[in-house]
Amino acid sequence: MRRHTLTTTEPPARGWQTISRVAPYLWPKGEPWAKRRVVLALLALLAAKLVAVGTPYLYKAAVDSLTGEGEAAAWMLAVGAIGLTVAYGMARLMNVGFQQLRDAVFARVAQRALRRIALQTFRHIHRMSLRYHISRKTGGLSRIIERGVKGVEFLLRFLLFSIGPLILELLLIGIILWTLFDFWYLAVVVGVIAAYVVFTFKVTEWRVKQRKRMNDQDTDANQKAIDSLLNFETVKYFGAEEREAARYDAAMKGYEHAALQTTYSLAFLNVGQSFLITGGLVIVMVMAAIGVQEGRLTVGDFVMVNSYMVQITMPLNFLGTVYREIRQSLVDMGEMFGLLEQEPDVTDRPDAKELRVSGGEIRFDEVVFGYDPARPILKGISLAVPAGHTVAVVGPSGSGKSTIGRLLFRFYDVAEGAIRIDGQDVRDVTQDSLHAAIGVVPQDTVLFNDTIRYNIAYGRAEATQAEVEAAAKAAQIHDFILDLPEGYDTQVGERGLKLSGGEKQRVGIARTLLKDPPILLLDEATSALDTQTEQDIQGALRRAAQGRTVITIAHRLSTVADADRIVVLEDGRIVEAGTHDELLARGGRYAGLWRRQAAERAAA
Repeated sequence: MRRHTLTTTEPPARGWQTISRVAPYLWPKGEPWAKRRVVLALLALLAAKLVAVGTPYLYKAAVDSLTGEGEAAAWMLAVGAIGLTVAYGMARLMNVGFQQLRDAVFARVAQRALRRIALQTFRHIHRMSLRYHISRKTGGLSRIIERGVKGVEFLLRFLLFSIGPLILELLLIGIILWTLFDFWYLAVVVGVIAAYVVFTFKVTEWRVKQRKRMNDQDTDANQKAIDSLLNFETVKYFGAEEREAARYDAAMKGYEHAALQTTYSLAFLNVGQSFLITGGLVIVMVMAAIGVQEGRLTVGDFVMVNSYMVQITMPLNFLGTVYREIRQSLVDMGEMFGLLEQEPDVTDRPDAKELRVSGGEIRFDEVVFGYDPARPILKGISLAVPAGHTVAVVGPSGSGKSTIGRLLFRFYDVAEGAIRIDGQDVRDVTQDSLHAAIGVVPQDTVLFNDTIRYNIAYGRAEATQAEVEAAAKAAQIHDFILDLPEGYDTQVGERGLKLSGGEKQRVGIARTLLKDPPILLLDEATSALDTQTEQDIQGALRRAAQGRTVITIAHRLSTVADADRIVVLEDGRIVEAGTHDELLARGGRYAGLWRRQAAERAAA
């Protein structure tokens, strides 16, 4: 997979706004050490530039001393040509030394800023609502964070230590040329620099659009690759490897064409820049050569003028790249800061309190909700789950069963009505305390690419090994883990692919048991398993439910027959409620679903 930066245009106002967002990280409040380092880095930078500007004069003095031309100061006569040559070498070394000192002093400030910005962005994304994460593509989101952090790093390094110092150096050299020679030297240098800057910026703006097309193709190819790899098993099921390769290659073909156009435009930019710089250099050198021939200047002056022109051209050669990358960095940072400006759909109220669970009673009062306001999913649901009881919610696909669980966990807020736990509206308590009180075993338990111990202990990070093993025993997976070559240190693979569905579910149950929540939400926890595995896990789930308030969302009715109460949901409304026996005796919707599933089991 090719990886490049996305390049788009960035309005000036937005660019300055983005820069202003970074400034507090460079001059943080309450951290005097960082401010001292910034000041020291700037002083080292100033020293480096002063030495750099003075170095060519030492070169001139050494040449004049060797040729016996010009008037030399007393100290120059004292040190002689050899001494001036050594001084010239020392000045070059000091220039490099001050630059490295600047980078070393500033490095800690820059890395601390990058770390804080990245952490702030990471935390913010985790605070975003489920609706946001469902609508965003993981690959694209990770690229925005990656580009944004790299953009901050580039901006800190080049804007602070390249553009500003370049302007200072050009100003000092211009003053020297005017003072030691005459105005026309300065005029030529200023004219060449102005033409160079205008040409560079104009061509770079043109290249920006080409790079935008190139990186759009890159993003498309990258997204297709990530999507294909995330669905690796599905690709294999349908023998679609070549189809996926063809889709990826089509995107890369578009990238190839755009990349070639970008390369050609870069060649044009480089040739144009070289023409302007070389032209300016030749003009100034010719002026100096005429001055030497006429006796107004020395050979040392000729050499010094050449040194200053070379000194100017070296940083200018990178101006196009720096300008483009700064523009790019502003865009990337703007995207990242744009993420930070997005507010989560679900937030804690300013006066939110900790949830206090005394028994664990759950009550849905006339709840209305829809992912799209124009299409309500739940249409006035009222449901009571007494403390310590198990209530099952069943019904056909699309009836709104899983939505009940998502609303209880407060992934979304209800449109109308309220959800209460022990009389407390879930919107009035902190999300952290609400999430701590609810344990969830989903239909598909997703594991981290780490050890089994890590995945079980994710339920309670501070748990001891004995507590992890106790949870595993309760979930009936301890013996299986011990039979593995590395036991609890066995790596489960990405998303737990090295374990079977039943094994992953048991790890998920153990993780939830270790969390030890007073409320348990089983969201079709066994629907993806075979009948034997389902029966084995049902025992673990029943033990997990003891002493807890449980909402079981199920498709297979056989798994909820022993629930204290069963609620039948259809088209967002409760159409029946009662125990298993009561609902069968009633001969309604539940009884029809039961007969249908029984017939399916018999046919199988």
